Amino acid sequence: MDADRRQGTGQDIGRRISQGTGRESGEETGRGIVVGYDGSDFAMQALDWAMDEAEFRRAPITVCHAWQSPYAPGDEEARKSLHHAAEHVLWHGAECARQCTSGVRVREDLFEGQATERLVALSATADLVVVGSRGLSGAARRVMGSVAGHVATYAHCPVIVVRGVGSLPHPRHPGPIVAGVGGGDDHVLAFAYREAALRGLSVIAVHAMRYPAAAWSAGMAPMVMSDVPGREAVELLEAAVRPWRERYPQVETALQPVSGPVLDVLADASSGATMLVVGATREKGALARLGSVTRPLIDAVTCPVAVVHP
Repeated sequence: MDADRRQGTGQDIGRRISQGTGRESGEETGRGIVVGYDGSDFAMQALDWAMDEAEFRRAPITVCHAWQSPYAPGDEEARKSLHHAAEHVLWHGAECARQCTSGVRVREDLFEGQATERLVALSATADLVVVGSRGLSGAARRVMGSVAGHVATYAHCPVIVVRGVGSLPHPRHPGPIVAGVGGGDDHVLAFAYREAALRGLSVIAVHAMRYPAAAWSAGMAPMVMSDVPGREAVELLEAAVRPWRERYPQVETALQPVSGPVLDVLADASSGATMLVVGATREKGALARLGSVTRPLIDAVTCPVAVVHP
């Protein structure tokens, strides 16, 4: 990022100091927020989101920058130059966090090696990892080669993937937290309701349902479908959100059973949302762990996506 861009980005994020978060400061709670930072516009947006999380949660923030040397082991001068540049990138990110937050302890983590390796390692002792993403190409989605995809797959804590460039917009009327519910999703709803409570937002619990195909032939009127699948979907959603409604009575909740493919339903429901929260499994293999729906969702939606492991 050039000097002019850095200065402009700092001014954009600086608006947070005067606006504040609407929450009184207090003692730190939790293990902290980890954010991957490489100085890019995508990383600036992830940092902006991570700073909000740190203030809302009253948690420390760790700004992590990983670097690698392409030079031969004997070229120490070139390696030192890269190391110095990496230190400067990390300093810039950490300084933004210090100047643009109130009462947040900022840690720096400089790592020589792959960013994916370090972020996954740090996730073992973190409450949340935040990464930026420019979006994945079709080939990248197949091999899950991006930092965002790898960290979302293998992290030990929830991961928020933030899309776009520059500082996050802070709308006057932010959208809801949308949670994808398919059954056995307590971890998803727990995360969604906590975020909604922290931010003063509502929750929309979405379930994608599939109606059976109507059986009819030429000369016959189409079969009239019953509304049983719809009722079952509503009952599933009501049962899933009931304990979280009781725990967070201040959070307004809407139930949204929708017929259609899961990917399309969640992508449509997240339009205008502050965040989409989806689950991942603990099965073996990257595809199973992240899920056939979660992987393309990270690329398909424009709002931040929280991937929550059980």
